[in-house]
Amino acid sequence: MPAVVVSGSGENQEFEGRITVYVIVCVIIAAFGGLMFGYDIGISGGVTSMDDFLKKFFPAVLEKKHHALESNYCKYDDQFLQLFTSCLYLAALIASFVASKVCSKYGRKLTMQIASIFFIIGVILTAGGINIEMLIFGRIFLGFGVGFANQAVPLFLSEIAPPNLRGALNISFQLFITIGILVSNLINYFTTNVHPHGWRISLGIAGVPALMLCLGSILICETPTSLIERHKVEEGRKVLRKIRGVENVDDEFDSIIHACEMAKQVKDPFRKLMKPVSRPQLVISICLQIFQQFTGINAIMFYAPVLFQTVGFGNDAALLSSVITGLVNVFSTVVSIYVVDRAGRRILLLEACVQMFISQVIIGIILFKELKTTGDNLSKGEAIFVVISVCTFVMGFAWSWGPLGWLIPSEIFPLETRSAGFAFAVSTNMLFTFIIGQAFLSMLCQMQAGIFFFFAAWVIIMGAFTWFLLPETKGVPVDAMVDKVWKQHWFWRSFMIEDDRPDVKVV
Repeated sequence: MPAVVVSGSGENQEFEGRITVYVIVCVIIAAFGGLMFGYDIGISGGVTSMDDFLKKFFPAVLEKKHHALESNYCKYDDQFLQLFTSCLYLAALIASFVASKVCSKYGRKLTMQIASIFFIIGVILTAGGINIEMLIFGRIFLGFGVGFANQAVPLFLSEIAPPNLRGALNISFQLFITIGILVSNLINYFTTNVHPHGWRISLGIAGVPALMLCLGSILICETPTSLIERHKVEEGRKVLRKIRGVENVDDEFDSIIHACEMAKQVKDPFRKLMKPVSRPQLVISICLQIFQQFTGINAIMFYAPVLFQTVGFGNDAALLSSVITGLVNVFSTVVSIYVVDRAGRRILLLEACVQMFISQVIIGIILFKELKTTGDNLSKGEAIFVVISVCTFVMGFAWSWGPLGWLIPSEIFPLETRSAGFAFAVSTNMLFTFIIGQAFLSMLCQMQAGIFFFFAAWVIIMGAFTWFLLPETKGVPVDAMVDKVWKQHWFWRSFMIEDDRPDVKVV
């Protein structure tokens, strides 16, 4: 089915093309960048709950963990332990801006290759770590890899996908993140009983998706947009024919040429981002990243084994419970792939806000009423109900704020600010992931069950933002967003008055 693009004059014109096997292969290979990211999210929480790991690097935490009178909420409250998890995201924040330049100047493909190399170096340092310094430096290199991958992969997927399938193909990045989390939970479940180096196995396997991305990226093409942007016009036309599976790509090719011509007029894309005309995309992209983290999802996924131990599960049972949530995460993301280009972005986000709010409140009430600061944990039935509520929360997140937090920023910027704007989105995501990762265990210790009410309050804010300020972008070509979306929105259209883009028909 051909995709529809809206011209500047309001007329509709169809791009010829179909989904090809080659595009599917490119999507799968690129999405291994998501597998790297997801595996790391899941593996860090499991490793930090392993006694062998704690004994070698964090003996004080191990002593608190097994202290009979220690607070149920404060067993793992240690800034260095949190730094092990969260320093990766601080490094990714810095790397995303460098990756933006590399992405624009050298292409999406090379940026993904650099990401995989950084990640492999980080895996070697962490899996072979003999002291805390090696662990931290390894996590920093992993962060560089995540920053480069998260910058390049969503842009690559958005630019290579036909407009009518852009949502589904882009969400493959999030799908692979969830698969990475699931695989890491399974690995942790088996390696926790491999003494004394099970944690090294868990950390070392992170190199597999990085190696797959490194080798696979040799086989895939660069996006037509990136090639044309870098003055490889005929090569861009050739690749466009290849990925669309038809000879007649003139209309879409002309549209990309037009977007590139406008992009050339912007010498400093970061300065252009500060202008009012870029305000809608920038505000929405940044807010989506903040909201994604303040759902509380990364707090749960980072520390799922720790959280389940806190509410009464043993180490093995806690890891198994995180495997269950990982399965829910994967299958719910598949639902998003099927629904996002049919129902649209807004309805998924709004429905999930209701679902996540209810789940967070239920968890908070159970822990507030039943889990005391010290002493006995929850009963088995209550603990299982907490797991069910966590799964319900993860389900809502996985078909909405998880994938759409990456999809929407990758599709709403015009070409002249696309890489720079997405760098702001990635860096904001990494900054707030760092903040949540660094603060969650301390917040759990200080706020106790109240932490879930804290995140529930944020979900209300997210829902209001989506209802009033987030327009629908389903099926709109990325280079027609200004005319079709922003100039039509009741609030954001006021910022388009100073649009300095040439009044050229988008064909």
